[in-house]
This record gives sequence, C-alpha cells and structure tokens, in this order.
Amino acid sequence: MFIRIARFEGRDPSQVDESIERVRTMWDEGTTPPGLEDCRRSMMLVDRKTGNGLGLTFFDDEDAMQRGDKALDEMTPPAGMGGSRSTVEMYEVALDREWTPSIR
Repeated sequence: MFIRIARFEGRDPSQVDESIERVRTMWDEGTTPPGLEDCRRSMMLVDRKTGNGLGLTFFDDEDAMQRGDKALDEMTPPAGMGGSRSTVEMYEVALDREWTPSIR
C-alpha cells in the first residue's frame, strides 16, 4: 500500500466546514476524477483552530499513486476558499494495524 499526503495551509479557519462539505459532496456524487480510479481510500484531516489540513490518499501500488499524484496536482483549492497546497509527500505504508481493546 502507498500513500500520498498533501498539506494545506493558510485557509481561514471559518471556512473549514465549507471545505469539508465541498469534498464530501464530491465523494457522495460518486464521480471519480480521471487518474484516481485506483484510489483505495481518502481521508481529510483538519485543524479547526488554524484552518490547516492534510489530504491522505491511499493506493495499492506505486504506479497507481503516481497516476493519482498527477491527477491531484492538477486540482487546486478553489479560488475564494483561501489557503493553498504547501507540500506533497509520498510513502510506502510499511505497517498498518487496527487496535482492538483486547490488544492494549
């Protein structure tokens, strides 16, 4: 598994809910943007105090991640939403474990 992590900074904290709703609407429409057909999971993390956030996008293999990276690079936060994508990093997921109460 591979992950692309994009950091977003400079958004007005009062616009966090609007950003969440915009992304949620896109997901709920079920339309997959070209280049993201092989995306397996996506997460949006937000800091309501600063307006900053992370976009995590998971892929099964590195080739799919590279295609997804190209597609996501072409997308930018909409004008008027404030903020910008400041960094993008890509990693191989070396370990992924869900904790259950009996393991603690």
